[in-house]
Amino acid sequence: MSKDKKKRAPWITGALVLLILVTAALILIRLVRGPGSADVPAGREAGGGRPAGGEEAARVTPVRISRVSLGTVENSVVISGDVLPISQVSIYPVMAGKLVELRVRPGDTVRRGEVVAVVDPSRPGDHFYGSPVVSTVSGSVLSVPVNLGETLGTGSAVCLVGDLSRLRVETYVPERYSVYMRPGLPGQISFEAMPGEIFPAEVDELAPALDPASRTRMIRLRFIPDAGGRVDPRILSGMFATVSLVTNAHVDVPVIPRNSLINTYGSWIVFTVSPEGRAQRREVTLGLESEETVEITSGLEPGEPVVTAGQNFLNDGDPVRVVE
Repeated sequence: MSKDKKKRAPWITGALVLLILVTAALILIRLVRGPGSADVPAGREAGGGRPAGGEEAARVTPVRISRVSLGTVENSVVISGDVLPISQVSIYPVMAGKLVELRVRPGDTVRRGEVVAVVDPSRPGDHFYGSPVVSTVSGSVLSVPVNLGETLGTGSAVCLVGDLSRLRVETYVPERYSVYMRPGLPGQISFEAMPGEIFPAEVDELAPALDPASRTRMIRLRFIPDAGGRVDPRILSGMFATVSLVTNAHVDVPVIPRNSLINTYGSWIVFTVSPEGRAQRREVTLGLESEETVEITSGLEPGEPVVTAGQNFLNDGDPVRVVE
């Protein structure tokens, strides 16, 4: 063998070994990736950048929608109050002495000028004479805070008489809502004793100034009678009432359900659905809010479809499927 052939033999052998290794590696890669994967990238169509139709269909998000509509949004305040007679007066004796006769008890009806009790103002050794305690108003006896035999002063009330034919609700409104109060402001009243029932009322009287200690404004509401001019007889003086007052209202404005909103870094967004069936991210500006709806001042137009369920899983441009 010549010297040139002896020099080329190791090089040819190395090249053949390298070729065999490369071929084996390509075969192994093809086996791992599966047939046909060398021509088109997995999950891609031959001429585009979107996922193949099957994968995109699998990623379609089911959503529910609601149309932007024109409606009324109200702000309200809910506070507690007490049912009281339209008027109630404490009846006092004109002379101090021992209470020797008590002619009324709670629930009785009295007339103006009627004697409700008798006080003995005499001292030991004096001739007995009774000093009558006279009711100054007509109404029902609400309470009798005294007992026979007690010594009463002229400042000790013998009984409390009120007009139960007309009731009102007295409550106190926080300072931040006080400026919205006015006579005739509508309200709704409910009671624990009658769950689920709402009784209409309106503001009938309000204090001209705030209480400096509590920073609240006293208001009184009257019940709106029914078509027959009556107020539900189940409403009793002394009941605990829950009062709801509308403080502000916007009428015929674009509204959407509250549950369609998403808060992102201090901004409010919603998702709409395009005619092509894709999610569109919109930033919106809010107006008045109620428990269920919210006013939209910019970002949406009436009639547009807004996603109300499934929006937390969406990105802008995602394919969606509207379900009922």
